Amino acid sequence: MKLHWSPRSPYVRKVMIAANHVGIADQLDCVRTVVSTFKPAEELFADNPLNKLPTLVLDDGSALFDSRVICEYLDTLHDGAKLYPSDQAERFKTLRHQALGDGMLDICLIRLAERLKPEEQRNADIIASNERKESEAVKRLESEVDELAARPFDIGHIAVGTALGYLDFRFQDDAWRDGHPKLAAWHERFNALPAVLACPVSDDS
Repeated sequence: MKLHWSPRSPYVRKVMIAANHVGIADQLDCVRTVVSTFKPAEELFADNPLNKLPTLVLDDGSALFDSRVICEYLDTLHDGAKLYPSDQAERFKTLRHQALGDGMLDICLIRLAERLKPEEQRNADIIASNERKESEAVKRLESEVDELAARPFDIGHIAVGTALGYLDFRFQDDAWRDGHPKLAAWHERFNALPAVLACPVSDDS
């Protein structure tokens, strides 16, 4: 399987953590693909008309996207403990935390896009609104971290852990750990997992 990949993409990192955790990372042929809001990757259009990462091309030539779909597909390729619970109630708890983590990443990318603009073109309202959303998301996770920690490892953990890691990567000045000691301790344990250590985020631009 071919994975359109970037070491900077948090959504790619989410997929790679999942693949390493379930033991199938060696089945992925990671192809460096450079995408940008300002210039599409022409070679990616054949596999994904949205021109976004990650995109997984299966051996039959069909393609899967986005990270949520890819992670769920990868979870069907192994016989171990699943990242997506079969029990309906537990599954929706997991999917909710996946949505929260992915939503935090969406917010981060909006903030990053504003930061990359010339200062005179930045929209202060967009910046303030999304900073508030990010702050509220972290606050909510602090209140729910005991529930998160009590569950077997699942895709919700990966999504939330990846989002917090991206805050560290792109928005260190947020200092999200301040006032959120339980979440900070949980994320420290998350970062020590072998599947997470195998997938460092880096800026190769």
